Amino acid sequence: MSQQENPGNREQQKTVSLVLGSGGARGLAHIGVIEELEARGYVIQAISGSSMGALVGGIHALGKLDVYREWVKGLSQRDVISLLDWSFSGGGIIRGNKLIRKLKHLVGESDIEELPISYTAVAVDIDRGKEVWMSDGSLFDAIRASIAIPAVFAPHSYRGRTLVDGGLLNPVPVAPTLRTLTDLTIVVDVNGPASEATSENNNDDDGESSLMRRMIKYVESLDITGSTAAEGLALSEVLMRSLETMQAALTRHHLAVFRPDMVISVPKNACMVHEFYRAGPIIELGRALAREQLEAMSRTKTDASGQPS
Repeated sequence: MSQQENPGNREQQKTVSLVLGSGGARGLAHIGVIEELEARGYVIQAISGSSMGALVGGIHALGKLDVYREWVKGLSQRDVISLLDWSFSGGGIIRGNKLIRKLKHLVGESDIEELPISYTAVAVDIDRGKEVWMSDGSLFDAIRASIAIPAVFAPHSYRGRTLVDGGLLNPVPVAPTLRTLTDLTIVVDVNGPASEATSENNNDDDGESSLMRRMIKYVESLDITGSTAAEGLALSEVLMRSLETMQAALTRHHLAVFRPDMVISVPKNACMVHEFYRAGPIIELGRALAREQLEAMSRTKTDASGQPS
């Protein structure tokens, strides 16, 4: 949507520090949020992200979000599977190199310090148990480290450290954006409370739907860990639910400490973490939720002042 098409352009231009949370395919909602902010005239001056938030935020900072959006919207389940380089050693069932090569081919590469927007990807040093802020060096090394979901993607070795998903300790990394003075700090939390309105659309039983489910079941049938999942739950589901529960608790803590100006909350049942082939609806959900929050903020300011903001 162009700026000319959106009446929100009449709003006073404001600068934004944008915090993009972790959450697998739900992180595609970040695209809709970013596009809605820019369509309304907001200027994003700083981005901090964990996991999928680091990926989308980095590609936006590179100036290629439109290219990535059109590519990901065209993905089928078979396309998603074709991007996975399976591995049964090295700390994860997916190496991740094939995906990163594809993204570099799609949008190009850059060092973070050369980006026009202040950018930080958050990862975790698994040996030291510490959060790592990556704000210089290779953009895609930072992204690869931040998306390394434990037991799913192999950890990323970088500068002598073994790095995994930033969401493990900080799913909504507000602190790195505090280095940039802006009018608003906006957090996009993609592990928000479940919503009945989205659950009826969270369904992968149509078209090629069973393909991804069969692949996941096949990987689980190999019994890589030698452990048994809880009765009635697949191993992958136990892992993902555990991570989501932990990240939800960490998110509540970080939001209580940093108190951002706005939180855009994407329901955790908007889609499953692997459903990247549902990009179109997820992006539009992010856009709609951003629009709702921005309009609510505008109404509140109008009511308080008696005049449009």
